[in-house]
Amino acid sequence: MTEQRTSVAAEAANLPQLTAFLQQFWSSASLPPGQCLAFELALEEIFMNVVMHGSAGEDAGQVQVSLALTPEGLTMTVEDDGPRFDPLSLPPPDVTASLADRRVGGLGVFLVRQTMDTVSYVRIAERNQLRMSKRLDG
Repeated sequence: MTEQRTSVAAEAANLPQLTAFLQQFWSSASLPPGQCLAFELALEEIFMNVVMHGSAGEDAGQVQVSLALTPEGLTMTVEDDGPRFDPLSLPPPDVTASLADRRVGGLGVFLVRQTMDTVSYVRIAERNQLRMSKRLDG
């Protein structure tokens, strides 16, 4: 198993640093280039949710991202020290409704669930932990 992790402040300006971390891991592990986009999308959606909702009115806090490559695929874990929040508890958006009738929010988590094979949430030691896994071809 190959594993790497990094940590940044929960500030939008740090998204490019996390994306570069993911891309560097991807490249050094010689993973199929076309499959990186699903992880980039998931990382952006989850990180920006933490930035926008996880630390409102408080210090930014820290977000830790870990990547673990196993023979079964890649697992990306995003942890933050914000208030307890399980994004998987949100009802799925009604993607058949007109834009005017749709509830605001929830589409990003919906997309993450659609692009990953498994997504799970736990609260451990006052930290939110969202784990996303996907099998890789090739």
